[in-house]
Amino acid sequence: MYLSRISEFVAGLLFGIGLMVAGMTDPGKVLGFLDLAGAWDPSLAFVMGGAILIGFFAFMIAKKRTLTFLGGALHLPKATAIDRRLVVGGLLFGVGWGLAGFCPGPALVSMAMGQPKALVFVAAMLAGMKMFEVLERRTATV
Repeated sequence: MYLSRISEFVAGLLFGIGLMVAGMTDPGKVLGFLDLAGAWDPSLAFVMGGAILIGFFAFMIAKKRTLTFLGGALHLPKATAIDRRLVVGGLLFGVGWGLAGFCPGPALVSMAMGQPKALVFVAAMLAGMKMFEVLERRTATV
C-alpha cells in the first residue's frame, strides 16, 4: 500500500512537470494550437503525438498482463463502441478546451501554480461533474 502511494505520487509529479514543460498549463499556447485559421502553433501536436505513441505501447503491454507492476489488479476499459454519449462528451470537452484553453490535468497543475483562471475552470469542471452525477442518478431511476 505504501509503495503504491509513493508510485502514484511520483507518477502524478512527473505528469505535472511534463505538462508544465510542454506548455500545456499556458492557455495561450493551447489556444494558439487550436487557432487553425490564425497564428497556429503546432508545437502541442508533438506533445499529443508523444502521448499517443507512449500510450499505444503501454496499452500493448498492459493487454498482456493481469497485474500491475506493483502487484495490484489491472482493470482495462471494456467499452469499444462509439455512441452518442461518447460523441457528446467529446464535443463538450472540445468546446471547453477551446473556450478556456485548459483541460482537466493542466487545469489542476495551473491551479496549484496559483493561476486564478485555472481556479475558475476547476470550479466549473467540478460543478459539471456534479451535475452529470445528479442527471445520471435521475435517468437511472426513471
